[in-house]
Amino acid sequence: MEVGEAAAGAVVSSDEGDQSVEKDAAAPKPEGSPVKSKIEQLFGFKKEDLTSWHALVALLNRPTDPASLGIFRCLFGMLMAIDITQERGLSHLDYKFLDGAPVCRFPLFNFLQPLPLDWMYLVYLVMFLGAVGIMLGCLYRLSCLMFISTYWYIFFLDKTAWNNHSYLYGLIGFQLTLMDGNRYWSLDGLRRPVIRNAHVPLWNYTILRTQIFIVYFIAGIKKLDADWVEGYSMSYLAHHWLFDPFKAILPVELVSLLVVHGGGLILDLTAGYLLFFDATRPFAIFFVSYFHCMNSQLFSIGMFAYTMLATSPLFCYPDWPRRFFARFPTFLRAVLPLTAPDPQPSVSCVYPEAKTASTERQETPAVTKPSKLRLKHKLAAIFTIIYVAEQLFLPYSHFITQGYNNWTNGLYGYSWDMMVHSRSHQHVKMTYKDGKTGDIGYLNPGVFTHSRRWKDHGDMLKQYATCLSLLLPRYNISEPEIYFDIWVSINERFQQRIFDPRVDIVKADWSPFRPNSWLMPLLVDLSPWRTKFQEIEGSLDNQTEIVFIADFAGLHLENFVSEDLGNTSVQVLQGKVNIEIVEEKKNYTLQPGEQMKVPAGAYHKVYTVSEEPSCYMYIYVNTTEAALQENFTKLFELQERVRNGTETEPLPPELQPLMTADDDDSAEVNATDPVVQLFLRRQRRMKEVKKRREAGILERFNRFAVKKYYTIRRGFLMTCIAVRNLAVGLPPVEQLTQEVAFANMKESEVNQDERLKDEVGHGEL
Repeated sequence: MEVGEAAAGAVVSSDEGDQSVEKDAAAPKPEGSPVKSKIEQLFGFKKEDLTSWHALVALLNRPTDPASLGIFRCLFGMLMAIDITQERGLSHLDYKFLDGAPVCRFPLFNFLQPLPLDWMYLVYLVMFLGAVGIMLGCLYRLSCLMFISTYWYIFFLDKTAWNNHSYLYGLIGFQLTLMDGNRYWSLDGLRRPVIRNAHVPLWNYTILRTQIFIVYFIAGIKKLDADWVEGYSMSYLAHHWLFDPFKAILPVELVSLLVVHGGGLILDLTAGYLLFFDATRPFAIFFVSYFHCMNSQLFSIGMFAYTMLATSPLFCYPDWPRRFFARFPTFLRAVLPLTAPDPQPSVSCVYPEAKTASTERQETPAVTKPSKLRLKHKLAAIFTIIYVAEQLFLPYSHFITQGYNNWTNGLYGYSWDMMVHSRSHQHVKMTYKDGKTGDIGYLNPGVFTHSRRWKDHGDMLKQYATCLSLLLPRYNISEPEIYFDIWVSINERFQQRIFDPRVDIVKADWSPFRPNSWLMPLLVDLSPWRTKFQEIEGSLDNQTEIVFIADFAGLHLENFVSEDLGNTSVQVLQGKVNIEIVEEKKNYTLQPGEQMKVPAGAYHKVYTVSEEPSCYMYIYVNTTEAALQENFTKLFELQERVRNGTETEPLPPELQPLMTADDDDSAEVNATDPVVQLFLRRQRRMKEVKKRREAGILERFNRFAVKKYYTIRRGFLMTCIAVRNLAVGLPPVEQLTQEVAFANMKESEVNQDERLKDEVGHGEL
């Protein structure tokens, strides 16, 4: 792609026939040729095009080359077809939608429920065929409708899967449905010569370019949040190997502040603008490509990075594919997109009066007749304006959907506040009370659901509590009351409660249009303590752990100290607390700066008795882990002495597997001492991780391809089984079991890969 030849790219910019500003300046002007104004040179339209409704409609329906739109349509359809098997969940659909199982779900509307499992596979099949149809440009409108109808159904069905890029896919699918995306390199064009290589109206490009601009720019605006600017939102990213080149010249703290947070902020704020203009577009495409390639390695975000890469050429001249594919050998032209320079006229466009050939180069043939504005042209212009206004409004519409506002605003999926917040959960307690007998008990957090996002969102918590109230009577718990005590740290702040633990969420009031009364406020006044946290953590040794807690006046934290956590103490930083040792029935009052040890293997309660919130920290050492690490160190030293021949004493039988660990994979199995067995297991895993990290490009690609193959294979086979079940009925149980086992072939190896990845750090890295 010759981005250097691409012309100006404002939101409604660049017809494919225009020359770049540099070429216009250098080339001699034909006699009588009008001189373009600065605005027209930069943005591709004249000031007069915006002075009247008639002129604006004509501008938005200006005939434009369909080539770039056709290539994007093909790439988007292909990426969505791949995405359906992965992030949309086709490969593990049977785990997600269990027929008849007591599962709590989180749809946007409570009446929206999944279909039976076999029918859900059919829904996904329709969505997949729609994506393939979009890619091929085959039965284009029908394919788009098949894709977006099923996509938005799946999207609304599960709020726990919502994120900004999934929302973006649905928006682009909706936009393509209304556009003429099948005018270039499509099967529809082969069937219908009248639309083949035909102009598309400029608003097709306007909406797509504006949408991508909004994604970048609003994401940058949201990153002006103080937590992002100060480097607290994604500080852990700086430890990833991708930032090793920066860490060679900067300390990791500055890499986090300047590169991760500063670089991300600047790129998001400027990328949309830089992609629009000739002089900056090559640099913008380079940096956004580098940015998205890094994101594909940093996060588990499916096809998002590749979809954003596919949007960048939309800002180039619409005819760039013709010039690009014209460089390929002639014998390939039959399968490549068209390179003919002149698209044919289309009724979707508004053509100006024809000009003589002696004037400036024309985008349309001189024989094209001028066209009048029709109702469809005016409706297209109205839709463009309304859609752009709506997309600019929605990210700031949280004053309407106040019930979805928690510590972050909105429905957490349409605001482009990407990666602005990170959370960690220290403590989650679910308590039920029998409404008739008064009996109190506890539930495992996450029971009856696979999701974890309910812990951060009041609307999901209400849905979860309501679902539990319907399920618990099956277990002889009548009229249950459900209480949640959830402790969260957002952007490295104190761990604090997010919801009031004294409120029965089953009976609690919730409305999408009113603030949530049982949401506890975020203690932003305590944010400056984060600088002190770093100083305290830096003064500790590697074996000592620390947790910072903040609590509200009148509430208390009930905590159990595991036997493994010896030498656990509580130190008050601010406020006043009373510590009750439950078994001893003793109480101790602590002021700021005071500290006391709490017993292991027992419960204690920390009451906040000051008028203002209290702040304190737990300091502890995992004595079991520390002892284990000490034993591992001794075993490693012994193993090294055995290897280099400096160990003269014979090894006892329980340590002899250390001698054959390198050559015999069964050494771990033969080990009788549990510590030696665990040591050998960790060594084997570390060896496997090292081998995988040091693998060559071909080996990495092969591993990646195999993993994707079995993921797609399972989704395809399970879909075939479901369609067969719908068509001819269920087979005998033995046959069905064998078919599912065949679909699961090699699944264990894929899962092993995931376990290894989880062992070396964050799952998303």
